[in-house]
Amino acid sequence: MSDTKKTTIVLFSGEYDKAMAAYIIANGAAAYDHEVTIFHTFWGLNALRKDEHVPVKKSFMEKIFGKMMPRGADKMGLSKMNYMGMGQKMIKDVMKKHNALPLPQLVEMAQEQDVKLIACTMTMDLLGLRKEELLDEIEYAGVAAYIGDSEDGNITLFI
Repeated sequence: MSDTKKTTIVLFSGEYDKAMAAYIIANGAAAYDHEVTIFHTFWGLNALRKDEHVPVKKSFMEKIFGKMMPRGADKMGLSKMNYMGMGQKMIKDVMKKHNALPLPQLVEMAQEQDVKLIACTMTMDLLGLRKEELLDEIEYAGVAAYIGDSEDGNITLFI
C-alpha cells in the first residue's frame, strides 16, 4: 500500500463559484502532496472548454448545446446572485481587490501541479463536445477511470 494520499473530485456543476471551490481544494491538496483527480462531467466540462470558437463538425442539436453552454472557465455564471452576469462581474472585481486567482488561472495552476483533469467521454458524446474544443493536456475517460482513481481515495468530493 502506498503512502500517497489521494483526493478525487467530481465536478458536475458548471457554475463559476463551485468550479472555483473545486480547483482551490484541488490545488491545496496537490500542494500537500496529494495525488489529485478532477473528473469533469456534464456542466463541469465547461471549465475545460477553450475560450475561442473551434470549428468542428456537429449535428444541429450539438450546435445548440454548444451555443447554450459558456465557452471557457471565465464565462461560467455564479450559482447564486448571478443577476444576468452582473454578479459574476462583481465577484471578479472583489477577487481582484483581494488578489484571489480567477478560475482560469486556478485551472492552469492545477495543470502545473499535475492534477489529473479528466473529461467524461460519455458526457462529451451527449453534449456534442469534441476534444478539439477542450484544453490541451487533459485526459479523456469514462466513469470506470474515475472509480479506479477514487477507490483508494482519502478524500472524495462531489461539486
